[in-house]
This record gives sequence, C-alpha cells and structure tokens, in this order.
Amino acid sequence: ADDLAQYTAEATHDHPQAIKGAQAVAEMIFLLRQKTNIKEALDLVLTRLDSDGYYKSILDKSLDEIRPAYYFKVSSQDTVPQAFLCLKEATDFEDAIRNAISLGADADTLAAIVGSMAEPLFGIPEWIAKEGLSRLNTEFRDLIVDFETKFMS
Repeated sequence: ADDLAQYTAEATHDHPQAIKGAQAVAEMIFLLRQKTNIKEALDLVLTRLDSDGYYKSILDKSLDEIRPAYYFKVSSQDTVPQAFLCLKEATDFEDAIRNAISLGADADTLAAIVGSMAEPLFGIPEWIAKEGLSRLNTEFRDLIVDFETKFMS
C-alpha cells in the first residue's frame, strides 16, 4: 500500500511530507476496510508514520480548539492530521464531511480526504450516494458502478 500511495501521490505531490500524508490516508482506509476501529487504526498509523509526533499533537486537540486558528496551508502536515481529527470526532459519514467543511480553508480537499476514510468507517448514506451519482455524467457514473461491482462486493 505504501508503494501505491507513493506512486499515485508523486504525480501531483512530490514532497516527502505529501508522500507520508498519502501513505497515512491509504493505510487508514485499508485498516478501516478491515473493520479496525478508529482508535486502533489511528494508533497503528501514528506508530508507523508519525515519528516526530506532529500528527499526534493535532489529534490531542479538538476541532473546536483548532478551528479558530485554522487557515489554508498547502502542506499535507496541515491537512492530513486535521482530516484524521475530523474523522475521529465524527458520528457518521455526513458528520465527518461537516467537520471538514467547518474548518474552512481548503475545505473541498479536506472533505475529500475525510470522505475517503469515512466511507469504510460509516458507509455513505443512500441519499448522499444517489445525489452524488445524479450529478455525474454517464461515463463517470458507469465507472463508479463498475469499480464498486468489481472491488467492493
């Protein structure tokens, strides 16, 4: 998983911290798909990929604590740990996305990262999935259906 995360991240994010962030998100998704609970998954990811303790320092705070000072920054160090925090505090898929948006800054990127981890943890409510699919053209809709049939069944 690390190699694939690195390979896919390098196309647009070639900084070592960006690669580390992509690997951390990929590992979280993998662990959550294996039905690992969020606390255990975070512990495993942080043990392996947070050698300097930066992610943990963010996760020791609450969204309410970081929200007032959070602003757009281009580094994965200022996005991925916050995405983990949004997920950690969420009660369901929609709440996870709302947490991400509530931080502001680069909310669409943050919500995309959070959503990718919230799906295996909570599932996507049918009404959200239907609405999202209805906004896609046929080619993309068919691609998603094919992917889910092949890999998610």
